[in-house]
Amino acid sequence: MRKLIYGINLTLDGCCDHTKGNGSPDVHEYFRELMEGTDLLLYGRKTYELMVPFWPEVAKTQSLDETGNAFAKTFDAIDRVVVSRTLKQVDDARTTMLQGDLKEEVLKLKEQPGKAISTGGVELPAQLIELGLVDEFHIVIQPVIVGEGRRLFTEMHMPEKLGLKLMATKTLPSGSVALRYVKG
Repeated sequence: MRKLIYGINLTLDGCCDHTKGNGSPDVHEYFRELMEGTDLLLYGRKTYELMVPFWPEVAKTQSLDETGNAFAKTFDAIDRVVVSRTLKQVDDARTTMLQGDLKEEVLKLKEQPGKAISTGGVELPAQLIELGLVDEFHIVIQPVIVGEGRRLFTEMHMPEKLGLKLMATKTLPSGSVALRYVKG
């Protein structure tokens, strides 16, 4: 069965708003390397609309720095699934929409052959964690305190505590720390 991997950036004070972090190239490189082990991206509407069409366009134009361009090319080569109650269609050839019961449909995706599935954002991953579907967590803590912004999982309702086992840590050149956990 394929693993479902959740990846997220946080500031030291727990903010997960993508506009608040330091945006260092080594964080892009970390997530690019993580994406190389996946062949499907699973996003909710908000995260999907942040990522598409931005990264596919950068993949075409190569308009960022070397690290951003490499991230864009890796992202653009991976198929995507979007979960939404409001979107009726997507205008991206690599993207399909998930229809039906979330748990059933994600289990079907996990049962298909292939590499790992990656998810990001806040609301959809919270639902996937609540359903017990996330197998691995990659959390990058950035060395910045922002004092405001959206916090991770403030509205999550867990039926019971989820124990995690730390599998790896990596200190990035920017001072960000990447933590890798699996369900314990």
